[in-house]
Amino acid sequence: MRGWFRQHRFALGSALIHLRKSPGGFLLNVFVVAIALSLPFAGLTMLDNVRPMSEQMSVDPEMSVFLKIDTPREQAKGLAGEIRKIVQDNKKAKIVFIPREDALDSLKSKNGLADVLNTLGDNPLPDSYVLKLDAFNSATEAQDVDAVAEQLRQLPGVESVQVDSAWVKRLAALLGVLRLVLLLLAITLGAAVIAVVFNTIRLQVMTQRDEISVSKLIGATDTFIHRPFYYTGALLGLCAGVLALGAVALALRPLNTAIAEFARLYASEFQLVPLAPLPMAALLAMSAGLGLIGAFLCVQRHLARVN
Repeated sequence: MRGWFRQHRFALGSALIHLRKSPGGFLLNVFVVAIALSLPFAGLTMLDNVRPMSEQMSVDPEMSVFLKIDTPREQAKGLAGEIRKIVQDNKKAKIVFIPREDALDSLKSKNGLADVLNTLGDNPLPDSYVLKLDAFNSATEAQDVDAVAEQLRQLPGVESVQVDSAWVKRLAALLGVLRLVLLLLAITLGAAVIAVVFNTIRLQVMTQRDEISVSKLIGATDTFIHRPFYYTGALLGLCAGVLALGAVALALRPLNTAIAEFARLYASEFQLVPLAPLPMAALLAMSAGLGLIGAFLCVQRHLARVN
C-alpha cells in the first residue's frame, strides 16, 4: 500500500513540476476550460434556486364541476358521494355544493351585475361543486389533476369541469425544458472541455517525447509514464472548475441587485444563492473527471506511438 501511495505521490509531483515549467500555457488552458464550464454551472445554480421556490408555491388547485341545468336537485346532491370516491386519495380534499340560487345571489352582489341578471328572468346558472385539492403541493403532483377531472366529466349529470391549475403545469413544463436545454449544453461543453484537455496533453507529450523514450529504455512501465499525464488533466479540470464556480458566485452579486428591485414589486425577498458545498464538490469532481477523460484519451492515442 505504501508503494502505491509513493507512486501516485511521485506522479503528482512530476505533474506539478512540468506545470511550473510552463505556467502561462497551463493558466491559459484553465481559463478556456473555465469559460466552457461556467455556462452549465451558472444554469445549474439558477435551477437550484428556482426549484425549491416552485415546489414551495401554494398549489391548491380548485376544480369547478358544473351540472346540467335540468339536473334534479336530489340527483345533484347525490353526486357528492361519487365525487368523494373519485378524490378519495386526496385526504384533505374539500367538496362544497353550491346551489344555483346561491350562485345567482353571489353574482348579483357584484357591482353592476344585479340589473343585468334581473333582465334575464329565470336563473341561467346550474348547480355546481367546488373541489379544493389541498394535497397537491408541487408542480409535479399537480399533473394528476387532469386524471381526476376526466373521471368527474364521466359522471351522470355533469356538464363541464374547469381546473385552475394550468399555470402550475406550464411552470413544470418550462422547468423540464430548461433542464433538457441545460443537459444538452452541458454535454456539448463537456465535449469541448475534453477536446481542450486532449490538445493540452498532446502538446505536453510532444515536448516530453525524448524524456519518455529514455524512460522506456531504462525500464519504466507504461503505467508509470502515463500517470503524470492523468494528474495533469485532472488538475487542469479541477482548477478550471474552481475558477468557473468563483466566476458564477461573483456574477450573482450584480444579478441579485437587479432581482431585488424586481422581487420588491411582488413583496418578495427572493435572492440567488451559490450552490451548497456538496453540489459544488460534485461539480468539481465532474470537472476533474472531464480533464482525466481528456488526458486518458490523449495518452492512449499518442503515447503508444512514442518509442
